[in-house]
Amino acid sequence: MSIAIPQKSKHQPSNIRLEDKVAIITGGASGIGASTVHIFHENGAKVVIADIKDSLGQAIADKLGENVYYIHCDVSNEDDICNLIDTTVSKYGRLDIMYNNAGIMDHAVGGIVDAKKSDLERLFGVNLVGAFLGAKHAARVMIPQRRGCILFTTSVCTAIAGLSTHSYAASKYAILGLAKNLTPDLGQYGVRVNCISPYGVVTSVPGIAEDQRSKVEQRLSDVGNLKGEILKPECVARAALYLGSDEANYVSGLNLLVDGGFSVVNPTMLKFANLV
Repeated sequence: MSIAIPQKSKHQPSNIRLEDKVAIITGGASGIGASTVHIFHENGAKVVIADIKDSLGQAIADKLGENVYYIHCDVSNEDDICNLIDTTVSKYGRLDIMYNNAGIMDHAVGGIVDAKKSDLERLFGVNLVGAFLGAKHAARVMIPQRRGCILFTTSVCTAIAGLSTHSYAASKYAILGLAKNLTPDLGQYGVRVNCISPYGVVTSVPGIAEDQRSKVEQRLSDVGNLKGEILKPECVARAALYLGSDEANYVSGLNLLVDGGFSVVNPTMLKFANLV
């Protein structure tokens, strides 16, 4: 009697989901970026941390040791991005994942009348220009390889209005538009392009005590849709892990919302229902 043994797919998931992959994570010294560095490293990737927070970035690299490397990089500076990509390829021989995560915010709220041109320029200079340059120079390496994955951190504000300032929303919508436009451009070379759009994430901020952070997280959870869960940086990092892995080998052009369903629920209708 013969027994057929299924052939292992080249995309079959393993416990080490990024084994031997080379990844760059911008904004990797803190917050979502730092969580992603740890999770990618745990899953077998060779990780390059790109940031302007030299002491924090180098400390993570020193702690994780082998296969984690820190490079100072201002993502709004094209020379810095070129150096980042070229150094990575020189060190590791290729680039598999470019995670354009670096970004900044302005003040939490504000109408258009109060908006400042300087805030708009600052947010676009880091958020959009950094994403654009990261994608451009990753693509020049990935196109000849005929494979690769480019990721962006956007925001739930790309799916539902009224959650941020106009400057921040404009910068994140612009990144989403860039990602969608890159999808057909790079797909012909086997390069996937995706976005991750999280709900409010509280990251570690110097001077903010852990109990204060927990209170803000709880308030965000109370306002959010999915009860009993707290959105933390590692939740977003796990979404990046999936999109960067071979498990997502046919996923491109996606804006993956990590928002607990917040953007698909009309809160006004929920309040009305509770009154009836």
